[in-house]
Amino acid sequence: MNPRPPSETLTVLFDGACPLCRREIAHVQGLALRQGDSALCFVDVNRADADATLANDRAALLARFHVQRADGTRLHGAAAFVPMWGRLPGWRWLARLARLPGMMALLEGAYSGFLRLRPTLQAVARLLEPAPEPEPEPAPEPAQKPAPESTSGLSLHMERELRSDHAGETGAVFIYRGIVAIAAWRGDAELLAFARRHGDTEAEHLRLVEAWLPPHRRSRLLGPWRLAGWLTGALPALVGPRAVHATIAAVETFVDHHYQQQIDHLQRRGGPDGLLPLLQRCQADERHHRQEAEQAVARAGAGLPWPLRVWCAMVGAGSAAAVVLARRI
Repeated sequence: MNPRPPSETLTVLFDGACPLCRREIAHVQGLALRQGDSALCFVDVNRADADATLANDRAALLARFHVQRADGTRLHGAAAFVPMWGRLPGWRWLARLARLPGMMALLEGAYSGFLRLRPTLQAVARLLEPAPEPEPEPAPEPAQKPAPESTSGLSLHMERELRSDHAGETGAVFIYRGIVAIAAWRGDAELLAFARRHGDTEAEHLRLVEAWLPPHRRSRLLGPWRLAGWLTGALPALVGPRAVHATIAAVETFVDHHYQQQIDHLQRRGGPDGLLPLLQRCQADERHHRQEAEQAVARAGAGLPWPLRVWCAMVGAGSAAAVVLARRI
């Protein structure tokens, strides 16, 4: 395929201060990089080095999404998404759909509705963003080979699986944050210690997976995963420790199975050095979490009441649905 001439370059103007925009643009940049000849460039209109024209129009550019053609003309709102979609692998069908009669009016209505919700969604996204980690101190030379900094050695299948692992570990971190919040509020020291101990392990898993999966390869739904995880931990914590332990057992049963599928695949097909031991380590930790939770449920005696059984079934089904979505989005 011949590269597009420079006259077709499309500049995407985005709000780098908005957590929703940052996630969306990171994903789009990843797709553009994969395409190779998308002729898309990206400009954060909040940057101090933005040109004078952008600086003068900053308020309007921050209020709605804009793209700028090579001749300087701009499109905004739903109309701005269509030419961008048309240059991205996996999104061209949406650009074609948008050109059908009446579709632009529907898309613009949906976008206008989103703009009314955007301040609330931005506030939630900022709340759920993890705090920046301090710069690590220089460490001695590792004894074992470090994980790669890119996904170049991964098959497409394993890249999707790691994307689902990253989304799952993100959700797990926030499950325990939800439990910690409620346990601290209720003054339940034992449940608080349980959640903090397990949460530290999940945070370590998340760091390990992130070493294999750069930001532009990660799920675009991390905000919803954080919120869903927090609620999955907080709601049973409001009921009591047995509900928490039953919930964790349900989650970890699914996670154990999910990691086993990936381990089986790598043992059959092979993969990059270091990935199989990483998944086996994560699976062993998750199994320990499940066993500890199951033992706590057993110590409580009697069977689980039917509402809790229904809740655990929903949690397991929700985990499976989240994996399917995270592999694709």
